[in-house]
Amino acid sequence: MSTQSKYSIFILPALFILVLFFVEWTEHTYGMRFAKYGVLPRTLEGLKGVLLSPFIHSDWKHLTNNALPLFVLTATLGFFYKGIAKEVFLWSWLMSGLWLWAIGRPSFHIGASGLLYALASFLFFSGFIRKHTKLMSISMFVVFLYGGMVWGIFPMKKHISWEGHLAGALAGLILAYWFKDNGPPKQVYQYEIDELLEEQEQTYTYEYKEKEKN
Repeated sequence: MSTQSKYSIFILPALFILVLFFVEWTEHTYGMRFAKYGVLPRTLEGLKGVLLSPFIHSDWKHLTNNALPLFVLTATLGFFYKGIAKEVFLWSWLMSGLWLWAIGRPSFHIGASGLLYALASFLFFSGFIRKHTKLMSISMFVVFLYGGMVWGIFPMKKHISWEGHLAGALAGLILAYWFKDNGPPKQVYQYEIDELLEEQEQTYTYEYKEKEKN
């Protein structure tokens, strides 16, 4: 991968984060509140939040808590899963939002946490499902940085949308399995090559002996 391509992987995540900061700045500067555009479960009005809620945060702390992990995970997805990164990102967004709409408490849910959990879950499970050593190291990298996120899927704090976290985590797991045959090619180990060559040799030897008999 060229140096230019490597740097381009960071551009879209950075632009996305800038949009999130712009939305939060607009709220604070003009005294506006966009929470009404969040996900309101099981209502027609609340469906718009599936698309809009990741852009909206309750305050600067809420945003900054999501911003860096979102940047890191989105860039990681783009770098290691280049061929399917956009599809995984969009499906993560839609699935986590729709499932939150289906199972969430009857109040407005805002923030990009569901998307964040979906990306973390995908990156974690994908390496193990594929049995790919390099991608499994990314799985462990995610655990090292964000392993504490697992507690977010439990209803421990009333003001936190644990349903959104759970929806995102499940979406990431399902997408990891769904895309297991796409993206980075399956890693082939030397012992697998040796076994294949041995099998081919045995087949050739058997066919040769059969011809000699005839």
